[in-house]
Amino acid sequence: MKLMLPDGNTDFNGAGAMLLVDKPLEWTSLDVVKKIKSLFHIKTAGHAGTLDPKASGLLIICTGRKTKNIEEFVGLEKHYEGSFQLGVRTASLDSETDATEVKSVEGITPVSISVAMRAFVGKQSQIPPMYSAAKMGGKPLYKYARSGKTVPRMAKDVEIQFFEPVRIEIPVVEFRVACSKGTYVRSLVDDVGQKLGCGAYLTFLRRTCIGEYRVEDAATVEELTTLARELRIKRFSKYEAGVPA
Repeated sequence: MKLMLPDGNTDFNGAGAMLLVDKPLEWTSLDVVKKIKSLFHIKTAGHAGTLDPKASGLLIICTGRKTKNIEEFVGLEKHYEGSFQLGVRTASLDSETDATEVKSVEGITPVSISVAMRAFVGKQSQIPPMYSAAKMGGKPLYKYARSGKTVPRMAKDVEIQFFEPVRIEIPVVEFRVACSKGTYVRSLVDDVGQKLGCGAYLTFLRRTCIGEYRVEDAATVEELTTLARELRIKRFSKYEAGVPA
């Protein structure tokens, strides 16, 4: 099996490479890193930009010597596609937790939704949601949240390049958004719901681009598992034939 990698290689052995991965739903970004380290017997690997378990899509993984270049990718603009539901608010701002508020969507129109979304384009401050991987005291915020605790968080400056509906069938809105690093799309959706007065929560999110890199070019975990198996067979065959691996 051959994979075309962003750095031009076609045969990935895990050492000193940058790899595009399509993160599955319910996996943490760290789960993907651990899987790649295990598959290819790599000691050093890291990801450039966290995706929540409830989000899928493009994750950039750097291994070996390439981990020194992670910051080059962290700051790149991110593109997402997703959907949210109006009239409901949850503690996690997505589908991880149950509804905490339910309100009528009567009077909400496609025009009012579009206007509300456009209001959040540009530079702004965001406070990381409690159900997030941002750390406080070396511990992810979601661990505090799941134990029923709320802790103070520092606001961060972010920038939204565009945030627009793709399809509206009230109470469901499909959208696309481009934003800077550190942006919580869940918080953006919650802000729209609050502005409309009916609440909203994120129901689907998929990262499609990081800078010039696209999810269409990413490998799935299944493909990487197959590749690792083929590489092991290839190396064993060389060893059996007395050829240096």
